[in-house]
Amino acid sequence: MEEFWHPLLLSGKLAIYTTAILFLVIAPILYVLSMYHFTGKKLIKAIVALPLILPPSVLGFYLLLAFSPSGILGQAWNQVFNTRLAFSFQGILIASVIFSFPFMINPILSAIEGLPITLTQASYSLGKSRWHTFVRVLLPNVKPSILSACVLTFAHTIGEFGVILMIGGNIPKETRVASMAIYHQLEMMNYDIANQYAIILVIFSFVVLLGLQLLQKNPTRPILC
Repeated sequence: MEEFWHPLLLSGKLAIYTTAILFLVIAPILYVLSMYHFTGKKLIKAIVALPLILPPSVLGFYLLLAFSPSGILGQAWNQVFNTRLAFSFQGILIASVIFSFPFMINPILSAIEGLPITLTQASYSLGKSRWHTFVRVLLPNVKPSILSACVLTFAHTIGEFGVILMIGGNIPKETRVASMAIYHQLEMMNYDIANQYAIILVIFSFVVLLGLQLLQKNPTRPILC
């Protein structure tokens, strides 16, 4: 029984870590993209959104090259931590952060760009700085989008397969997350166990999306602090 639940728990751990890391690192990127106009901004936004349309096998292939013992990141990781990066939990965590990045930043950035320009102008007219305007005016007005971004990132990480397969393989208690467990059970022709994993993921996905709908409130008046 413990062996059955371990891939699900590992998926949850991976999703929690990925969501938490992205939530912390996107703030400065959101600030620059939403508060400044500069040459190359559209190029940066295109790069940020690239994992949305890039085949997971392509992204996984290049990450595997970088994470391998002869790769730049793999060598640096081995020198610092004296352990491999490819085919490890740390490797699939970094890959998940990269792969899920647009699911975290795009909903929030789109919501900020959709806010009335008068909010920013009113904040500036009161002598507030760009950072104050970003933190105290813009972000509070897109709280539903921030919640949606976190939920989408979490759910997307739970269902990852292609990148996990390329970077982590199928190592029990190390990289065998729920999606890999389904793949493994299908290879072993254990269709009943694979079905159990699949049903759990379907129920989880439904509950997450339903919970998101219930938590989201109706639009409120703009906040200006």
